[in-house]
Amino acid sequence: MYDVLLGLDDDDGRAVAQAQTVSNLPHAPDAVRATLLHVFTDNPGGASVTQVGSVRRARDHLEDAGVEVAFAEESGDPADRILSVARERDVDMIAVAGRRRSPTGKAVFGSVTQSVVLEADRPVVVCHQNDE
Repeated sequence: MYDVLLGLDDDDGRAVAQAQTVSNLPHAPDAVRATLLHVFTDNPGGASVTQVGSVRRARDHLEDAGVEVAFAEESGDPADRILSVARERDVDMIAVAGRRRSPTGKAVFGSVTQSVVLEADRPVVVCHQNDE
């Protein structure tokens, strides 16, 4: 079994793009297990990972494609938590989403995707939403 960790934010389009990338892996229905991770940075209502719309969209796509799905939720810094869960679960690959950002936005706010790509000790695939 090939384990893939999807670090999902709140954007439905990016989550579906990540799920599509994973479901398009060779022999995905038989050989891939996808763990859908959402990192809460602020969760005063105590929501669970399965209540996040983007996670449900990714789950629906993967299950329709026959891919086994598991869930994980964390709190804190998204990049740190994605990397930590990847190590703890010893996943084979991390799937994150890219998005367009201005040069100033990149410099001032940083990027979860950039941090994961630069600090991961395993392969990372960056999935881009189809703008059609």
